[in-house]
Amino acid sequence: MQKGSKIYIAGHTGLVGSAILRHLQKNGYQNIITKTHKELDLTNQQEVKNFFEKEKPEYVFLAAAKVGGIEANNTYRADFIYENLQIQNNVIHQSYLNNVKKLLFLGSSCIYPKNAPQPIKEEYLLSDELEYTNEPYAIAKIAGIKMCESYNLQYKTNFISVMPTNLYGENDNFDLKTSHVLPALLRKIHEAKVKNQKHVEIWGSGNPKREFLYSDDMADACVFIMENINFQDLIKDKSEIRNTHINIGTGEDLTIKELANLIKKIIGFEGEFVFDTTKPDGTMRKLLDVNKLSKLGWKHKTSLDNGIKKMYDWYLKIYDK
Repeated sequence: MQKGSKIYIAGHTGLVGSAILRHLQKNGYQNIITKTHKELDLTNQQEVKNFFEKEKPEYVFLAAAKVGGIEANNTYRADFIYENLQIQNNVIHQSYLNNVKKLLFLGSSCIYPKNAPQPIKEEYLLSDELEYTNEPYAIAKIAGIKMCESYNLQYKTNFISVMPTNLYGENDNFDLKTSHVLPALLRKIHEAKVKNQKHVEIWGSGNPKREFLYSDDMADACVFIMENINFQDLIKDKSEIRNTHINIGTGEDLTIKELANLIKKIIGFEGEFVFDTTKPDGTMRKLLDVNKLSKLGWKHKTSLDNGIKKMYDWYLKIYDK
């Protein structure tokens, strides 16, 4: 990927896409294509076909997706599987038809079995049943991984899938009905501090463990892979080519209770937490094994403490007015 290469970022306004856009611009990439949902509906096959035939991007970052936390995934199950499948099918297939040199597809760590051994290696994909609350979203993402893998094998494309752990950062979703756990906690605790509340309610027991990666680190990993790694580099045994995707994470996790206390300290909230154990915990632990990416030459740079501080500073500028 050269500085003048024509690069399309699908989903450039979201958490990951906006971070990739900032990273590319910062590093001198000048020929970047972006389209809002109003300009290009990625679930519409004809619109995507017309776009690729007109623009002819050389490189594609497929960061567009319908995403959300436990409640959103469990409530809008049909929307999550339909919209994500449509987006993936359209972008990946048109990338093949229009000779895209390399595509990077972003999945999610929820693709792995709910009781997968920890830390989770890439080879554990499809080895057991999924967590039911986000099964439709996970199945869509697994289909995207296998679509990239299958197009590579049949059509000799260079489509790479990456599986990020839980992400957070600028342009995150802070809607309490649809957001992930970290931004939801940050908003709840901030608002409790502003309103001088004595308690903050948190879903579940607080005991599940989660791993978190700052979105700018995720963008750095994606660009690193796009610049340096090809599908052929990920093939170990040519007699059985499967699970060629790459985990992206920190290799470190903490409990939701520990996360809440860390955010509490950063924000300066002096109240207490009440854990609602009638609400689901989800998978008890999801720690990714990141040895594959480490051996390829990449490691995260931002500590969780510093990342949350950066995110909170951004949140105050945007929302606390």
